[in-house]
Amino acid sequence: MTDNTQATDNPPVFAIEKIYVKDLSLEVPNAPQIFLVREAPQVNVQLRTEGSPVEAGVYEVKLTITVAATLSGERTLFLVEITQAGIFRIQNAPEEELELILGIGCPNIIFPYARETISDAVTRAGFQPMLLAPVNFEALFQQSRQDAGIAQNQPMQ
Repeated sequence: MTDNTQATDNPPVFAIEKIYVKDLSLEVPNAPQIFLVREAPQVNVQLRTEGSPVEAGVYEVKLTITVAATLSGERTLFLVEITQAGIFRIQNAPEEELELILGIGCPNIIFPYARETISDAVTRAGFQPMLLAPVNFEALFQQSRQDAGIAQNQPMQ
């Protein structure tokens, strides 16, 4: 009965306090000549997430996305990098679930904002809209945990 009373006295809390652009960079190094090329670019997308405490029960989660569009001959069409962040209030969550919330749940909330900002920046730079495909943050989280486990099991050289 004590466990049940404690669960109702301290229910888990999850709230979005703020979502914001922490950093945004756009480069079009080969303008204006690049606008005359009709070749389809190769697009490379890299993602990174990071969660850290701000104060007790409050966390900042950052999602950094780098999109590089290049043409044959290594000419850069554009390079855009965004760090979209959010401040989340997470209280009374079981410790084992906190890592999942910060690594999967929060990035899922932040991603659509970053996706829209990237598309807007690329369009304002004079290119066709860039719509990033949906991301499976659970798979990325599991892969990063596996990579970390492999790295820990590697002998030091």
